[in-house]
Amino acid sequence: MSNTSPTLAQLEQKDTFIRRHIGPGKGEIEEMLSAIGASSLDDLIEQTVPAGIALPEPLKCGEGATEVEALSELKAVAAKNKINRSFIGMGYYDTHVPNVILRNVLENPGWYTAYTPYQPEIAQGRLEAILNFQQVTIDLTGLELASASLLDESTAAAEAMGLAKRVSKNKKANIFFVSDDVHPQTLDVVKTRAEMFGFEIVTGPAEEAAEHDVFGALLQYPTSTGEIKDISDIIAAVQAKKGIVAVAADLMSLVMLKSPGELGADVALGSAQRFGVPMGYGGPHAAFFATRESFKRSLPGRIIGVSKDTRDRPALRMALQTREQHIRREKANSNICTAQVLLANMASFYAVYHGPQGLKTIAERIHRFADILATGLTQKGASKGVALKHSTYFDTLTVMVENKEDVLAKAYANGMNLRSDLDGAVGVSLDETTTREDILALFNVILGDDHGLSVEDLDAEVTTQAVKSIPEELVRTSDILTHEVFNKYHSETEMLRYIKSLENKDLALNHSMISLGSCTMKLNATAEMIPVTWAEFGQLHPFAPLDQAVGYQEMIAELAEWLIDVTGYDALSMQPNSGAQGEYAGLLAIQRYHESRGDSHRNVCLIPSSAHGTNPASAQMVSLKVVVVACDSNGNVDLNDLRKKAEEVGDNLSCAMITYPSTHGVYEETVKEICDIVHEHGGQVYMDGANMNAQVGITSPGFIGSDVSHLNLHKTFCIPHGGGGPGMGPIGVKSHLAPFLPNHTVINVETAGKNCGAVSGAPWGSASILPISYMYIKMMGSEGLRRATEVAILNANYVAKKLEGHFEILYKGNNDRVAHECIIDLRPLKEASGVTELDIAKRLNDYGFHSPTMSFPVAGTLMVEPTESEAKYELDRFINAMISIRQEIAKVESGEWDATDNPLHNAPHTLADICDSNWNRSYDRMLAAYPAPEVHRNKFWPTVNRIDDVYGDRNLICSCPSIESYVEE
Repeated sequence: MSNTSPTLAQLEQKDTFIRRHIGPGKGEIEEMLSAIGASSLDDLIEQTVPAGIALPEPLKCGEGATEVEALSELKAVAAKNKINRSFIGMGYYDTHVPNVILRNVLENPGWYTAYTPYQPEIAQGRLEAILNFQQVTIDLTGLELASASLLDESTAAAEAMGLAKRVSKNKKANIFFVSDDVHPQTLDVVKTRAEMFGFEIVTGPAEEAAEHDVFGALLQYPTSTGEIKDISDIIAAVQAKKGIVAVAADLMSLVMLKSPGELGADVALGSAQRFGVPMGYGGPHAAFFATRESFKRSLPGRIIGVSKDTRDRPALRMALQTREQHIRREKANSNICTAQVLLANMASFYAVYHGPQGLKTIAERIHRFADILATGLTQKGASKGVALKHSTYFDTLTVMVENKEDVLAKAYANGMNLRSDLDGAVGVSLDETTTREDILALFNVILGDDHGLSVEDLDAEVTTQAVKSIPEELVRTSDILTHEVFNKYHSETEMLRYIKSLENKDLALNHSMISLGSCTMKLNATAEMIPVTWAEFGQLHPFAPLDQAVGYQEMIAELAEWLIDVTGYDALSMQPNSGAQGEYAGLLAIQRYHESRGDSHRNVCLIPSSAHGTNPASAQMVSLKVVVVACDSNGNVDLNDLRKKAEEVGDNLSCAMITYPSTHGVYEETVKEICDIVHEHGGQVYMDGANMNAQVGITSPGFIGSDVSHLNLHKTFCIPHGGGGPGMGPIGVKSHLAPFLPNHTVINVETAGKNCGAVSGAPWGSASILPISYMYIKMMGSEGLRRATEVAILNANYVAKKLEGHFEILYKGNNDRVAHECIIDLRPLKEASGVTELDIAKRLNDYGFHSPTMSFPVAGTLMVEPTESEAKYELDRFINAMISIRQEIAKVESGEWDATDNPLHNAPHTLADICDSNWNRSYDRMLAAYPAPEVHRNKFWPTVNRIDDVYGDRNLICSCPSIESYVEE
């Protein structure tokens, strides 16, 4: 008998991560190749991808590691970070993440793999959590209307400046005033944004704001150095001159302080990070943003609103969507496409879990420690050259010292970080993790070991002396978080059940495929997610000294090297913390490049009519004029129209923004020619990174001829969508654009431009989620990355082939192939039957699927992107559902089913429908709820019926309705 047992090398090879990430096995791949008429994956790629853009050499990302190997290696890198106790503040604080939220939200794929709630009937859970976030924001800021979160505090301030310009009655003014006690990183980002808008930034003491002819002003409350002062008169003075006042506020301090709304502010903004979200070396963190009801159509970002469904029950949805860039394009309020939903959910659950009394206890404890520290420093400081700069504060003291460098050195030696960028002073910010031992250690560092102070004695003194470190007129007297949801779930048992009840209302990747075209909802592997919650990555302050972040810098540098290889560029910036932010940063680099060459007149951006809505919205953020280029009947950029438009704008051409493969899901043969035409006219080519999942390992933007791209790490490189955020949008650039990458005012980024302002609050953006992409590339290696692209293309072509006999596939490339996604044209069926794309999207919910992308890039279509992570079984289940729906449409088309009394028009069907004793529809209940045999195995029940969008917009409510309103009569 021959020995046929495998060798050790063969056994080890079988344990690669590649086979975990890629859904179809070898046999399934062969079956699908046979079905579409390709002999191999190489044959399919040759048929699909133009030969002229194929990479001549494989990637240089190394061999794929196993999950165990990759985690072990990254753990060793993470161990190089030094976790000091952080007292830096500046908007970033250590916090306790409640374990019930850590385990059941942050570490739970039911929460982190969900998509943006554009299909609200199957997203009621996260919509409720975000509505709670809005309620927290409204209550604490004292304003009427809140958004569903923004990217970070600094970019929220820049958005506030944009809102101020839109709504200010002082139309001729061009000055935006920023108080000199605003966080420096916020001023940095605001200055960058203002530069491209052509606004003038004036800084100075807050009291001088009304001395200038301003359209708006930004104040900090408490100030960056900790002072609490009454800014109501300043606000009133600016408003008297028709200016808009935004107040950047600390959310925890607002538990104890009079709200910005009560002080008269028009806008309040800030970070929700200290509500149970780790510092993470800068993010991701949800920013909050609130304003007046009258400014609702100028509010940046998303708003969650209360509407009603077809059974007249309250139902939540994203409200006023016509404000967003998808529809308004270059006339949009903002280019923001990603909120920070997962982080906003964590912050809202933190507020729910602690409730108003729990938050008050946390805030009072922080403030009491600040009083104790201040009292001790005041008592012993005079003889040691130590004094407090301010007599009022919440949690932050600015301590004047004679020997600043000695104090900082002693702090570092004792494992502590103080704020170091103040003249002749150090900053000390306390938080909910502060202990008595920390206070004694701070006394030792600032006063010396012989201070002789006792925390207990000082606590007694603070009580007996009734220290008034918060001005009496600024003490909050108004109630917060009175809604029942914040007063009910304070035991872990109840909190756990509340979180689970909301999770059960949402369809995420842990239930079924989410086949969204252009959104790449692929596996977010557990091994990739694990490092996110390591303390070595989570507990670092973004402004910690670089020698304490050696592990982070090593990981970021290696990830950047891989991404440069993948993209074919020469340099990369990790700072943009969303894809749209990456577009903005890339266009900013282009404009700075032109200005450096004396070409500041170049101000026109050519954008194909099929482009993502963020493209024209981003272009307007750098004051570019958008000229639309037509597409031909196959969905390709019309070369003749491109040449014509490029010639017409002549020397004013700044750039063109293209997506590749095209937004229509095909590899355009003429893409290199497109780049050549733009370059011939002195322009730069921006290639949108949304469809990189069809490029990795096969071609690259740099090889094709593009000058800059952003990368959606939350698409191609496996950072999960989180229900609508976080995202990351690093930009890769050719060498001539590298000197114009964003830098940072607090921490110099060596690989960035020397005099370039920031685009995000932290130097490396949302750094704590970069380990996800790092782990993905580390485990896939060069071979796995290419294989992922090949199988993504295979899966899309398989779906297109199986559906083409039932639906029209709108666009195809060479050899009738599509790229990694395909567009199903429903317009002929709609005309023949009256069944709409919306009906089909909602009917898919009954089959247990999230709808593909609806009516983009062509109205009346569905765009399907199955990704490489879906196995043939799941693809077949989706295909069978679509074919079954086609058969249902045929019954409407033939008249067998009434135009409105049919399961398509009434979808999705809820338990309330099926259990209704008054069921009076002409079709069977079982057909409504269980339209295919596979549905019986894993039924997902939408919790509300189809939602009335018009009602929700006409009756905007963005705060929590009463509990009674959810109870069905």
